[in-house]
Amino acid sequence: MDSGTSDIRNYYEKLRGAEHAKNELIEELLDRYERLNRDFTQKKLDHERETSFNREVQLRELQLKDELRQIKATRDRDAFVLVLIDGDGMIFDDRFIHRGEVGGKEAAGILWGTVRDYVDKNVPDLSSDYKIVTRVYANLKGLGEVCNRSGILEKPSIIEDFARGFTSSKQLFDFVDVGYGKDRADDKLSELFKLHLYNCHCRQIIFGCSHDNGYARLLEEIADEPISDRVKLLEGVPFERELATLKSKYQTTKFESLFRTSKINPYQQTYQVPAHQQVPLQQNTPPSQVPMAPAQGGLYQSPYQPGITRTPSMPITNPSMNPTAVSWANAALKTPTQVASPPPTPQPSSATYAIPRNRYGQRVDPPSQYDKVDVTRVKKLHMCNVHFLRGDCPYGDECTHDHFYRANKNEIATLRYIARMTPCRFGTECDDAKCIYGHR
Repeated sequence: MDSGTSDIRNYYEKLRGAEHAKNELIEELLDRYERLNRDFTQKKLDHERETSFNREVQLRELQLKDELRQIKATRDRDAFVLVLIDGDGMIFDDRFIHRGEVGGKEAAGILWGTVRDYVDKNVPDLSSDYKIVTRVYANLKGLGEVCNRSGILEKPSIIEDFARGFTSSKQLFDFVDVGYGKDRADDKLSELFKLHLYNCHCRQIIFGCSHDNGYARLLEEIADEPISDRVKLLEGVPFERELATLKSKYQTTKFESLFRTSKINPYQQTYQVPAHQQVPLQQNTPPSQVPMAPAQGGLYQSPYQPGITRTPSMPITNPSMNPTAVSWANAALKTPTQVASPPPTPQPSSATYAIPRNRYGQRVDPPSQYDKVDVTRVKKLHMCNVHFLRGDCPYGDECTHDHFYRANKNEIATLRYIARMTPCRFGTECDDAKCIYGHR
């Protein structure tokens, strides 16, 4: 083969290789295109799906926002502030109650205005058209008699006029008579408190209970929860010891000149008994060592005190204000058919009761341990403190509390602790060795 043919063949081989490379390049480009096209199609589908999802989310968000606005509008439209007052101890000032119905209307008006001012300053994000709901629970007859004996009221029925005026002044204000019986006002207020605590329409609860340690259990349960911010404690008389320990966990307020700042001190209830049943007291005997006379001896000091949870089961009339009042001594002079069952008669004791005192001569109570569960359980038994701890309940068969429950030693110890929650009216100067109340 000559050189010319060889050159042509070489050139042909080069062209054929170039053609092969071109075909490979074209095939590679086609493969890349197909892959990109598939990826594009997938991305397009993903984008369309996300676009559709975002559109649905946006529509749902708009719908939820609209529903939230409606719910907020409904909540704000029915928003209210609840004022709960234990009227047995959180007592309106004398200048109101002695004026009867007129005083009740005036007290309600001032209370409404004071609550309004307080809420506007201390509760943010509350619509201006909120309502104020007020419930006052008290034993009106017992409260009227206490106020009458203490000289605040001319006659006990004036307190009923006051309550009527208070209730009629505002549509959402109620002064409710719970009647005689221990803890009736406490139980109603506690249940109403629990009912509205988690109510979204109830934006604040102003709780007037500074006189009664019994409410400490209720407040302790929620003291560390965020919901406690919705509770404000209203002070009338100074907070009792257990409530005072909770002041750091709750906001407190005081409506000046609207409620009494001290407990009512009524006349002491006494009754005379025949001289032959009286137990003479020796002179020059230190008060802390005088044995207690039985219930039928001499002048009887009523163990019940005003402004506390214990309420007598029958009206008590001061003999000095009602000459015809029937005392246990007068009842003893009547025929047996006219005499109701007398109170139990504890036997006189020759033992001398020592009263513990500190170095300043002030009476102190020995320390005691208690279980919260036992305290709650024993309270529900409604045992008569005076009967089980002193043995001389003056109300006898008329007492509204249980005299027949068979209490064990632990229950008696718990009952003694419960009785100490009520401060003794004589404080650290008390000389009654059998006194069941607290001395601070």
